[in-house]
Amino acid sequence: MATMNDILVLYYSRRGAVAQMAQQVARGIEKIPPMHARLRTVPEVSPMPERSANSVPASGPPYVTLDDLQQCAGLALGSPARFGNMAAPLKHFIDTTTALWLSGKLVGKPASVFTSSSSMHGGQETALISMMLPLMHHGMIIVGLPYSEGALGRTTTGGTPYGASHVAGMESNRPLSGDEKELCQALGARLATVARALGGG
Repeated sequence: MATMNDILVLYYSRRGAVAQMAQQVARGIEKIPPMHARLRTVPEVSPMPERSANSVPASGPPYVTLDDLQQCAGLALGSPARFGNMAAPLKHFIDTTTALWLSGKLVGKPASVFTSSSSMHGGQETALISMMLPLMHHGMIIVGLPYSEGALGRTTTGGTPYGASHVAGMESNRPLSGDEKELCQALGARLATVARALGGG
C-alpha cells in the first residue's frame, strides 16, 4: 500500500530507455528522506478491442492502479516521445482517471515529467508538455528543472527545463549520458523536496 511518503514514478517504456530514466529519477527521490520512490508501469494497448494484457507484467514493476495515484505524495510521469506526444499506453491509463479528477484527489500534489526520443529533435519538448496537460487539469503543481542545475546548461544530449530527457539514438541503444543521469536524479530530488514541503512525509 502506498504511503504519503511515496512518490509514484509511473512510466511506459518500449525499448528500455524510459525505464532506465525512471530508475535514475527514483534514485533522486530517495536522496530526500523520508520520501520513497514507488515504480509502476502500464500495459500495452492494442487496436484489437478483444486483446487484453496479463494482469501482472512478466518482469519489472507492477502495473499502476488508481490507488497508487490517489495515495501518492507526488508523481513523476515518463513516456517515450511518439510523434511529439506521449505514448498511447500511458495516455490510455490517464484517460481512466476521471473519478480522481471529479473528486479532486490530485489537486495540489507536485508532478514532474520525463521522456526519451530517438533523435535530438524528436519531439521531446512537446511530449513533455503533452504529459503536463492532463496533470494540470487534475490541479497538480508542475515541477521542472531550473538552470541552477549545471548539467542543463552544458548538456549536448538530453535535458530540458520542462523535464528530464534522453536521446536514445535511431536504434534506441544509446546509454544515458552523465548529464542525462544527473538531470533525471535532479528532477527526482526536486520533486521529492517539493512534495515534502507540501506535507508529504
